[in-house]
Amino acid sequence: MSTSKYICEVDRIRREEWSALLPQFADASVYQTWEYGAVCWGDKQLSHLILKDAGNVVAMAQVRIVRVPVIGSGVAYVRWGPLWRKGDADLSVFQAGMDALQDEYVKKRGLVLRVIPNVYSNDSFADTTRATLQERGFALAADVSPYRTFRVDLSPTIEELRAGLHQRWRNKLKNGEKTGFKINIGTSAELYEQFAVAYEEMMARKKFETTVDIYEFQRIQSGLPDALKMTVLVCEKDGVVFNSLVVATGGDTGIYLLAATSNAGLEANGAFVLQWQAIEMIKQRGFRWYDLGGANPEKNPGGYQFKSGMSGVEATQLGRFDCDANWISRVSVTSGERLKKMLKRKSEPAPVKPAATT
Repeated sequence: MSTSKYICEVDRIRREEWSALLPQFADASVYQTWEYGAVCWGDKQLSHLILKDAGNVVAMAQVRIVRVPVIGSGVAYVRWGPLWRKGDADLSVFQAGMDALQDEYVKKRGLVLRVIPNVYSNDSFADTTRATLQERGFALAADVSPYRTFRVDLSPTIEELRAGLHQRWRNKLKNGEKTGFKINIGTSAELYEQFAVAYEEMMARKKFETTVDIYEFQRIQSGLPDALKMTVLVCEKDGVVFNSLVVATGGDTGIYLLAATSNAGLEANGAFVLQWQAIEMIKQRGFRWYDLGGANPEKNPGGYQFKSGMSGVEATQLGRFDCDANWISRVSVTSGERLKKMLKRKSEPAPVKPAATT
């Protein structure tokens, strides 16, 4: 398919080629890796679109296809995509990429297209990308909270970054560095296992529910090529793990993805040491940003306070934008989602009522 001077190809690229192309894009992330899609959704739900200009791939998007049973309509999801930024942000590439996505998944396949661009409201190109989406009939999903986080700008010197830490945070870091921790950094399965043990210990202690599946990420890690593997940082002393951190790098950004504090690490400052090690590592590898993995002062005030001390700038992604070809596809998808939620509620066990007292 041709989009002006661009050539669009759908589902013709191999996994190895996809992985080789990802590092070329400044907006690439773990969420656009083939392995993430295959583990989280399954290969049968994946579709891959690339856009070429004079033979060079200038934009690409991994798409998840979910069909509504019987009706046949469905949704095409693009999480943190499409990828379109190589060097300077060329808006014409983003426009052509969105046109290609609409042509393939909305017009040709009759699906509802849902896109979460990897663009933040304080990016210089945020307004133009938002306008591009609105011009093409995309509507912001008002009922979906956009991703909110802190982003640490790694362009200053390492000395400037350390001086920019909040005083209390920097004091905690100094105290942790005096403890004599050993820091192990790598991508091995053994290091991830150490993280998992600490994580399970933490979850047993905190007793709260989460949608995060660390073993899903473990399977993703095992499938990723070496160049795209997540980095695991482990803080230990005398063979005992105190803290662990999992960082995913892609494009121009490192993401604080997962973290754990074991029971032994509760009274130490290993989390501060690990985060500083992560900043040094990500900056040394040439990444521009460190995304602190989400920020929610209402649901997680402790985590919010910890992350705010690292002197990042609070930022919010543009959100989810939806587009459909006609009201039939929109209504069928909405009805299907409501039915799915209703069936899920019915399948959940009823809460146990407290015994009557006299």
